[in-house]
Amino acid sequence: MGEIIDKVKGKAKQVEGKVTGNKARQAEGIADEMKGKAKGKFEELKTDIKRAARKEDDSEEQTLRPGDAGEAHRNSGARP
Repeated sequence: MGEIIDKVKGKAKQVEGKVTGNKARQAEGIADEMKGKAKGKFEELKTDIKRAARKEDDSEEQTLRPGDAGEAHRNSGARP
């Protein structure tokens, strides 16, 4: 959510800088907008990593569920 605020704040500063002719204010706006974009990309990356970790956990749980052939063989008392 903070990335949206930074982007909007940056755009507002850019417009203010253009209207008043203040190049420093315009540059500050560009920096704020870039900061917002970077925050957004970082949040996307965190989400992707969490999804990948969850997917990995789910696939590991499926291979370790009781009742599969390996588990039945281990519980039968038979030797491999």
